[in-house]
Amino acid sequence: MTGFWTQAFTITRRDLLRERRSGEVLWVTLPFGAIALLLVPLAIGTDTRTLEAIGLGMFWVIVMLFGVLIAVRQTNTETQAQRDQVALAGIDPAAAYVGRSLASFLLLVVFETVLVFVTIVLYDIPLVGFEWMPLVILLVAAGLSLLGTLAAGIVSTGRSAAALVPLLVAPLSVPLLIGATQTFESLRYGRSSLAWILMMTIVTLLLGVAGVLSARTLQETG
Repeated sequence: MTGFWTQAFTITRRDLLRERRSGEVLWVTLPFGAIALLLVPLAIGTDTRTLEAIGLGMFWVIVMLFGVLIAVRQTNTETQAQRDQVALAGIDPAAAYVGRSLASFLLLVVFETVLVFVTIVLYDIPLVGFEWMPLVILLVAAGLSLLGTLAAGIVSTGRSAAALVPLLVAPLSVPLLIGATQTFESLRYGRSSLAWILMMTIVTLLLGVAGVLSARTLQETG
């Protein structure tokens, strides 16, 4: 079989082609995320100060809730037969994990980028520290994609593991949520946000290492 990254990019391309055919993220998840952001101003009114105060927090909450759905979509789109076919093709389980995570990462970047513009329009939030937004978007997308792909791998092992996914996803996504919100909270008050950026980076790296190291075991028990 070809090299590690060639295998990973093959899986990424396959997942993106599958998404293009289904349109699940573009035509379902993304509109629902935008609607969720719209419901809050409708519920609390048009008080500008309140909307400014909660805008970024609501954005990151919606990103976490809907982003996890994007990241674990493999549980619905990939059958056991397809996973067996990948294994029989000789693809390194770690490369398959990286490839699936990369596909989710790209979809999440698009999802977050569109929603951040929706948030700016709906909540009229000040753009203080927004030069950091691309980096934070990338870190959150990377963390969620790695976490979601790992959770999807656990589900594919059977043994009623689906019930364990919320227990895995919820606590591990909290550092990403806290890091993202506190980064801009710190910048708003003129404090350094490097500690929060570092925390998100460490969490993302740990998720990546955990996914790569467990990929073969999860495939063998699937």
